[in-house]
This record gives sequence, structure tokens and C-alpha cells, in this order.
Amino acid sequence: MIRLASAIGLVLLLATPAMAIPYCNDTNPGFTLKFGLRFGEPRSEMERNEDDLRALRRRGVDATRVERWNGCLRAYVRQPGGGETMQFYSPNTYRRVY
Repeated sequence: MIRLASAIGLVLLLATPAMAIPYCNDTNPGFTLKFGLRFGEPRSEMERNEDDLRALRRRGVDATRVERWNGCLRAYVRQPGGGETMQFYSPNTYRRVY
């Protein structure tokens, strides 16, 4: 009886679909050129998020806030009909990850 219950549980576990979680591993940022000197502490997480938000907005994404999550940029994007959706972008290329 225990073996049957274990077998049924294993079959049900394997039959359930896995949720797709985006993961960005784009390690090739392409050609980048930055100017400026910065002394003291490295950039804070808040500064990086603000920079990423500005970069997405320049690319036409109507994001309200952005944060780094699971190797991606998680952006909360306004929808034309109202509300927001969560979308994921590559932190190096700012391309949307599906």
C-alpha cells in the first residue's frame, strides 16, 4: 500500500508542469564605452536600479520601477488599459526575456 501511494505521488509530481522562471546569463555585454571617474564607495543598488530604469525608458519601456532579480532586470511596466505587468529584461542588452 505504501509503495502504491509513493508511486502515485511520484507520477503526480512528475506530471505537473514546471513554471518557467526567466534566468539571464548574457555575459557578453557587447561593446560598451563609459566615461567618468568615481571615487569612494561602489554604486549602490538603488543607483543601479535608477540607471536601469532610465535605460529601459529610453528604449520605449514604460516601466515604473526596476530591480535585479535572478540575473535579470525585473521591471514593472504600465499597460495601456491600466495596471502593471511584471516583465524581465537582460541587464546587459536590455532585451526582453520571455
